[in-house]
Amino acid sequence: MRRIYLLFLIALIAAFTANNSYSQCKGFAKKICKLELIPYIHDGNYHAAILTEGEEAELYKTFYSGQDYRIAICGTDALPEIEFQVIDAYKNVLYDNRDHNKSRIWDFKLESSQQLKIAVKVPVSGEQNEYPASGCVAIMFGFKEAK
Repeated sequence: MRRIYLLFLIALIAAFTANNSYSQCKGFAKKICKLELIPYIHDGNYHAAILTEGEEAELYKTFYSGQDYRIAICGTDALPEIEFQVIDAYKNVLYDNRDHNKSRIWDFKLESSQQLKIAVKVPVSGEQNEYPASGCVAIMFGFKEAK
């Protein structure tokens, strides 16, 4: 019985810690990253996760033709500059921030509506540390109001 109680307690602590980390990451996205969208209007969604050096994440989102969009990527100060690519359904790279001085934002307009993949990567820094850096990475989307 004591063993079951101990396992339950460990599971509860792990769930609380994971939820608390996500909440802090979402708060980072709201307070810091959302500002990167100005003057675009935030789409209302917060896409954020804790990533460690060397990790990658992907997000799929539908974009509509004729609409002006902004993608903003940001990470906590502990992380190296985040790399990101925007890729279409045919695996064509539409944008790679490594070709643009690792810019954190990309403004664009599509000729046709389509679903795009946003791939983010936290590169491994050149520093030799005992543990790799870890922190929040957020992907934010904004659009311009139709005139």
